[in-house]
Amino acid sequence: LATDVVNAEKDIPADPIADEDRARAALTELFQQARNEETPVMIERIVDDIDDIVRKVRFPEWQATNAGEREVRKALRRTLFKYKLHTDTELFEKAYGYVREYY
Repeated sequence: LATDVVNAEKDIPADPIADEDRARAALTELFQQARNEETPVMIERIVDDIDDIVRKVRFPEWQATNAGEREVRKALRRTLFKYKLHTDTELFEKAYGYVREYY
């Protein structure tokens, strides 16, 4: 019986809304750490823009396709460019990692 319960729990899909909330929290924390004199108050706007644009360009199983990854990377890069953060490769890679995991 216990094995059946464990197997049934594995089959239950993760709550996508909870994952997206965790994504926003993780992105907010990432940008708080990367904050400098030029970006002190726009953290929330950056995270909102990333969240909004990723929701628009993604599609189911986008992580498994080259086109999906390319579109999300381009959208993320454009958003970072808007805030003059596009030159920080480490920040981009970390943000993309969070997006890939949670969206």
